[in-house]
Amino acid sequence: MQDLLREYKETRKALERIQRRLKEYDDTDRIVRLEEAQKKTGKAKTTSNGDENKSERQIIGEMIGDVEYVIEWLETGRRPGNRRGIERRAAYEREKPIDPVRLQAFAYKSTAGSPCNLTEWERFQLQDALSTLSERERECYVLTHGECFSFEETARLLGISKSSVQTHVQRAQAKIRDRVLNSLFLA
Repeated sequence: MQDLLREYKETRKALERIQRRLKEYDDTDRIVRLEEAQKKTGKAKTTSNGDENKSERQIIGEMIGDVEYVIEWLETGRRPGNRRGIERRAAYEREKPIDPVRLQAFAYKSTAGSPCNLTEWERFQLQDALSTLSERERECYVLTHGECFSFEETARLLGISKSSVQTHVQRAQAKIRDRVLNSLFLA
């Protein structure tokens, strides 16, 4: 990683040298054009060289900006310009109060090939927790947590929007959390 960072810094230095040369060339070219214009009775002659140098300088400037962006990303380990790093985002807010492996075993109604075997008591606890959910919430929750489908895949299967799936799953999680905290069966 350090080698890559060093190479990007060398590239930035090379691009800055090219940019300085283009600026110097543009300045000397402007002086020559002004002198020529003064010699020719006040008529200024325009050439396309200045425009070409300007567009080249603009392209080099954009390249420098892109290289600086990558350098900052490599140095900080996060995307430049973000106020919060990805490690503080909502990924950890998707609480899963029931073990997904156990929920998968419950969803398949069998323990064949499952890494865990559910006892009758555990099945009863899961049924009790899922009984508080509406039919749509249960479908969304079991598909996302029990079958490990993404919100998008679940939405496609059920014919609803992705945001609806997310809302149903959030409601289901809240209901299950309340049921787990207040239930006599889930001790």
